[in-house]
Amino acid sequence: MNRWKTLHTEYIYKTPFGNLRKDKCELPNGFLIDEYYVQEHADWVNAVVLLKDREIVLVKQYRHAGEDFFLEIPAGKPESNESNEEGIVREIREETGFITEKQPIKLAEFMVNPATQTNKITTYLLLDAHKEFDQDLDCTEDIKVTTVGFEEVGHLIRTNQIKTQLFTARAYFMAKDFLSD
Repeated sequence: MNRWKTLHTEYIYKTPFGNLRKDKCELPNGFLIDEYYVQEHADWVNAVVLLKDREIVLVKQYRHAGEDFFLEIPAGKPESNESNEEGIVREIREETGFITEKQPIKLAEFMVNPATQTNKITTYLLLDAHKEFDQDLDCTEDIKVTTVGFEEVGHLIRTNQIKTQLFTARAYFMAKDFLSD
């Protein structure tokens, strides 16, 4: 197998939230695609945060594109001067006020949608977290923090009793698998 060749790139728009570019591509068999659209987004991080009593820290917030409130694990983008690990620790502290003295455990790193998007998500597990700070939210954030029994979250996801997104569900089941080993 061979990679596609990009013959020309044109940006349709660039914004702080992401860019949209149009590539002209030549496939290995010579076929030309004049308009292949690629969304460029920043990478982000998320984490399953567990308390000593096996409660999981979740955040509830309004998601405009989904037009509803969703229960999720903490997530965000690392700052330009941060590693992914530093970024998720900061995001958790800011969004929830929880911290841990233990090193975050990297569970996995995945492309979000490599067919049309450039970004990756790195998922961590933080153990033995405890509440230490008040939330320190940005002006665009309105987040309610809650804790739920770890096993109960799996049941809520499997039975569609909570509105969540794919990355929370995936991270939960990865953490469950990791903890069962």
